[in-house]
Amino acid sequence: MCGRYTLAGPDPSSLRARFGLGEQIVVRRRYNVAPTDDVVAVTTDRGGAPRGDVLRWGLVPHWAQDPRIGARMINARAETAASKPAFRDALATRRCLVLADGFYEWQRDVPGPARAWWITRADAQPFAFAGLWATWRPRDGDGGGAPAGDVEPLPTCTILTTSANDVVAPLHDRMPVILPPGAEAAWLDHGTPAAEVDDLLRPLDGGAIVARRVGGAVNDARHDEPDCLDPPDDDEPAAEPETLTLF
Repeated sequence: MCGRYTLAGPDPSSLRARFGLGEQIVVRRRYNVAPTDDVVAVTTDRGGAPRGDVLRWGLVPHWAQDPRIGARMINARAETAASKPAFRDALATRRCLVLADGFYEWQRDVPGPARAWWITRADAQPFAFAGLWATWRPRDGDGGGAPAGDVEPLPTCTILTTSANDVVAPLHDRMPVILPPGAEAAWLDHGTPAAEVDDLLRPLDGGAIVARRVGGAVNDARHDEPDCLDPPDDDEPAAEPETLTLF
C-alpha cells in the first residue's frame, strides 16, 4: 500500500524541468504527504498533452454522491483496477504521474509497536508513482442529476499498488507502482495499448530502491516537517502511525 509519502528533496526548479510542470504549479517540500492532501501531479489535457496539475489524494469517481468516498480510495490495486467501476475508466484515459521522492511503510511484525521506514530510489532522484485521476462535480438535487454549474470541479487521484519487491516485502506485501523514467511517457499516453499499460504495473526492481528507519515524528499525519526523516533515537519509543479521522 501507500499511505504516506514525501517530496522533500528536489529543488522546485529542477522538478519543474524534470516533469514539465510549468510555472503555475506551486511546488513546496513535503515531508509527510497524507490522504486528502493536495499533491503535485502530471495529467493530460483533452488532446493527450502532459500538463502540471494539483490533485487531491483520494479518487472521487464522477458518479459519487459524496466526495468523502475519496478517503477510502487513496490506492488502487493494479491487478483489479481495470474491472473496478471506480477506476476502470481512469485506467483507460486518465492516467497520471504523482510526483514523489520517497514513501513510508510501517513494519508491524516486530516486538512492540510498528517501526517506520522511508523507502527511496537508490540514486536519490525524484520519481513518479503510477496514478489515476478523475474530476468530480456535485449534482443538482438529490437524484444524481446534472452537475451543478456554479461549483468548482474537484480533481482527485489514486496511486496504484502492486506486489512488494524484495526490499519492501519484509515490511509489507504491497508497494506503490514506481515508474522507471523511461516509462512515464507511455503511462501518460492515451494511445499506449492496454497490454503495454498492464506491463508497466509491476514492482520496481529491488536494486533500484533503499529503505532506512526513521523516527516517530512521521506517525502524526498532520506533522509535515523535516524531522519526519530523522533517524530514531536509541531511547525513542516506537509508536503506531496515527489514523486520520476523515469523516
